[in-house]
Amino acid sequence: MARGRTIAIVSGVTVLAVGAAAGGAYYVLHTRGTPAETAQRFAAAWQAGDNSAMAAELATPQQLGVYDQQRSALAVKSAAIKLGQVAEGDGRARVPYTATLDLKNIGAWTYQGQIDLVVADRTWKVDWKPATLHPSMAAGSAFSLKTNWPGRAEITDADGDRIDTGTTGGSVQQLVGYLDKATKKDVAALGSSYKVGQAVGRGGLQATFQEQLAGTPATEIRLGDKTLETIDGAKGEPVRTTLDPRAQAAAVTAVKHMKKPTSLVAIKPSTGEVLAVVNNVGGFNRALDGRYPPGSTFKAVTAIGLVAAGMSPQDKVTCPMYATVGGLKIRNSEKEEFGSLSLLDSFAYSCNTTFAPLAESKLGADKLLDAAEDVGFNQPLNIGVPATKASFPKPQSDAELAAEAFGQAKITASPLSIASVAAAIADGTWRPPTLVPSIKQKAKERELPAGVKSAMHTMMSAVVTKGTAKSAGLPAGTHGKTGTAEFGTGEKLESHAWFMGFKEDVAFAVVVEGGGGGGAVAAPVAATFLKNL
Repeated sequence: MARGRTIAIVSGVTVLAVGAAAGGAYYVLHTRGTPAETAQRFAAAWQAGDNSAMAAELATPQQLGVYDQQRSALAVKSAAIKLGQVAEGDGRARVPYTATLDLKNIGAWTYQGQIDLVVADRTWKVDWKPATLHPSMAAGSAFSLKTNWPGRAEITDADGDRIDTGTTGGSVQQLVGYLDKATKKDVAALGSSYKVGQAVGRGGLQATFQEQLAGTPATEIRLGDKTLETIDGAKGEPVRTTLDPRAQAAAVTAVKHMKKPTSLVAIKPSTGEVLAVVNNVGGFNRALDGRYPPGSTFKAVTAIGLVAAGMSPQDKVTCPMYATVGGLKIRNSEKEEFGSLSLLDSFAYSCNTTFAPLAESKLGADKLLDAAEDVGFNQPLNIGVPATKASFPKPQSDAELAAEAFGQAKITASPLSIASVAAAIADGTWRPPTLVPSIKQKAKERELPAGVKSAMHTMMSAVVTKGTAKSAGLPAGTHGKTGTAEFGTGEKLESHAWFMGFKEDVAFAVVVEGGGGGGAVAAPVAATFLKNL
């Protein structure tokens, strides 16, 4: 029995001795994971900018702020880390990588490096050092950029002539914007290739197309005093607008003598291109951002719905002095009444007491909403500069439906949006308006229902030849619709004066803020515009 116990002890000693002799082999065989897996997690965290996840893979805890410094100093938009083949031996490993950093305003920068790994606590960990981020990096060194920007590209009108020199009219400058000295806030937004005090676009097209106009700088990527890479720059690309110098000049002539704030927008119906934008008062860009009730110009939209629902311009309707819909008592301008007449004549004379009841009996909230959205209401605008979309809230009652049928209640629109309504009627298709044709539009074109174009041309011609715009002096061949949009509160309300229409391949809208009657005030402005084209 004693001998048996002795053998057992010897045998145990032998096993321990073998284990000790195996040393690292035993240790590695019982290590969790692989160096490739650890390197992959570290690289994925690097790509994601997740310093905490990177730190979790380190053999020795330490701060990884140098990654933040690289991202900030070089304006890294994204990083792609591609790992190579693992080289492993004696409890250590190394994984080569190719890092491709997308630098804002500069482009891609690619370099090679290496991730070292070591076994710690029976787990493969990253043996991190500054050179892990970049082979040339040492403790305390930092990345930086040295840039040399090209000359800024120009902004032009449709003819290719520059409009960004500061010598064009104020309305054009509202669209173009201006150059200003970059602030710290600008540099934070634009990227570290910019410097405080450098010229950057402020407002309008200069701001919208800052990167395109500025181009890319010739750049040195530096680490401490060492230049790691030199990247060639590229000239900026010009921004061509759709502004037609003749249309713009005609529009300026039309509004410049108006005493009240007046805005005019002209659009080419066949393309949706904006030909002219003018405001006779600086500051707020009423032409693009104004939120006015459209008044009776919106009867054109209601008429589109009625024709689509089966009515024709020759259908007999009535135009009494008063009408009541949903409890709302409605009257015509100057308390006019015309008795029995055609839909065409009711449109020409702008009868509220015709269109409100017809909207209630023939359309309803859904069909009127459809008609509005077919000509751009509630559609996103992307013209190249800030512009407010036309808003048509779906009526929640018959009274609200009646008021919206002639452009009151909660409807709002800018001259840009109403000009695009006129353009849609002119061409038979609504196209999202644009000031810069290279922009990709968010909204899709909408073709008007069958028969609408012809009927609306007839009705809008009658407005000019015998209706509310008869005395405005508009040239032959003009089609239009007047609007007198009440606003404010109280018993006696002020009105904005509207006129919208088209002649050949030019559509337009005019608003005179607080101007009164559309036929008497806004339509003559349009007449001056068309005569000067």
